Formats: sequence, structure tokens, C-alpha cells
Amino acid sequence: MSSPDNPQFEQQPGVTLEPRVAPDGEFPSSPLETLSLTPAPPRDPVWSGWDVLLIALLTIVTIIVAEFLTVCVAWAFFHRHSGFRELLQTPSLDLLGEIFGYIAVALYMIMLVEGKYHAPFWKAIRWNWNSRAVPKLLLLGVFTVTLDLLGRYLPMPKTSPFEQFFARPSDAYLMAAFAVTFGPLMEELFFRGFLYPVLERRTGVSLAILLTALPFGLMHYLQYRSWGAVLVITCVGIVLTTVRVVTKSVAASFLVHAGYNATLMFFAAVATDGFRHMDKAVLSPLHLN
Repeated sequence: MSSPDNPQFEQQPGVTLEPRVAPDGEFPSSPLETLSLTPAPPRDPVWSGWDVLLIALLTIVTIIVAEFLTVCVAWAFFHRHSGFRELLQTPSLDLLGEIFGYIAVALYMIMLVEGKYHAPFWKAIRWNWNSRAVPKLLLLGVFTVTLDLLGRYLPMPKTSPFEQFFARPSDAYLMAAFAVTFGPLMEELFFRGFLYPVLERRTGVSLAILLTALPFGLMHYLQYRSWGAVLVITCVGIVLTTVRVVTKSVAASFLVHAGYNATLMFFAAVATDGFRHMDKAVLSPLHLN
């Protein structure tokens, strides 16, 4: 009955076949009763590496499109007398477009997990919020800023494209709000929520921590145009991913990330009298020489 021509009793995908013993300790008399179907444990994480790659590509395309559409709307309804090319270089519109793009990507993440894989989103990504740990995690983010002191010993740029977001106080405050809320949230959802568990499943914890931190650092190259800055941010990424591993919580790495960014924004605000004198700005210890 178990020959290749009669595969009806072969193991089926998603189940495991285990011998079953009767409650009184005797084996069932029928051969069919010696097997029980036990559901196989769900894959952890439920998504695949291809899903993560698709999210990354979708994020790039969506942000570009969202930023362009934001400028188009601003030009058509609010800045009709401004040049379109000038608006494309407006930091606040660029940041608003990025926020709109992130919202679209976040909705896709939720639909992917809950729609395609039928799993609760926050549980699947291991959000695991712990209110008692919030102060400690934020404080760890503050101490993580000390890694930026590595910039003293690395070739760092005098200026960077990132500074355009601090050209005016209004832009600076918008950037600061983004840097401690939606920005780190989306980065943690992708890198520590989606990417890390896929890598960990294939490579193990230690290598997965490094492989998660590397693209996190490389992603910030366009902001600073400096490989020294990429190295520092990669070290920050190692800290964030390690927190994710130790606490088994993406919420924990988000809080550390938010604390880190908030500390940098605080230093910048203090140094510039509330972003009013940007000529005094030291936006990050990355710029110290």
C-alpha cells in the first residue's frame, strides 16, 4: 500500500506522522491506527527572504514616487509661483514625501503578514512591548551615542547632504520629530522585524546580527557620503540587533533607536539655540574632528 503507485499514505506537507499508542498501553490492532497526524509547527518567521527583498525594493520605489507626488501637489495647490525644480529640493516636502511612502510600505507589511500568511502582524514580528523596560532601553539609546565618538578617529566630512534638513528651524523641528518616531519605527520593522529573523534562520545568531547591521549602515551612506559614518552607524546597528536578540523584542530595539536619535537631536538643538543658529550646529558627533 505504500508503494510509489499508491502514495495515499505518504507523509503530506505540513503534517508529521507519529506512532500512536492506545491509552491502556497496548498498540492498536489496525495498521491504520498506528499513525496520527500532527500539524507541523509554523515556519518562523512566516515570510521568506524573497518577501524581505520585495519590501526593500518596494520601499525605494514608493518613497521616490511619494516624494515626487508630494512636490506635484505642493506646486499645484500651494506654491504655484515657485519653480518645480526648486520645490524638488525643499527639505520639508522631501521629508513629507518620505513619510507618505513609509505609510504605504507599512500597510503593505501588514497586508503581507496578515493577508498572505494569516498571522497577527505585531506578534509575528516579535513586537513584545514591555512598559517596565522603557526607561532602561531609552537610557541605553543615550549611551549608544558614545559610539559616534569613533568619528574622531575616522575620516569624516565637514558637511553632508543630511544638513539640508536643518536649513530652517521649521525643517529642523520636523526632522527631529521624524527622527524619534516614524523613522526609527520603520527602520526597526524592516531590519530587526523582517530581515533579521530570515537571516538568523539561515546563518545563526552571530552572523545574522552582522548581516543585519551592514545594510543598515550602508543605507545611511547617502545621508553622510562618508564610509567612516557608515562604519559608525553599522556599529550602532550591531547594538540594536543585539538588543533585539537578547530581549526577543523589536519594540526594545525601537526604543533604543529612538533614544539614540533623540539624544543627537537634543545635542543639535542645544548647540544651535533651538535650531535658530545653524552655523553653530554639530548635528552628530559624526562631524567632530
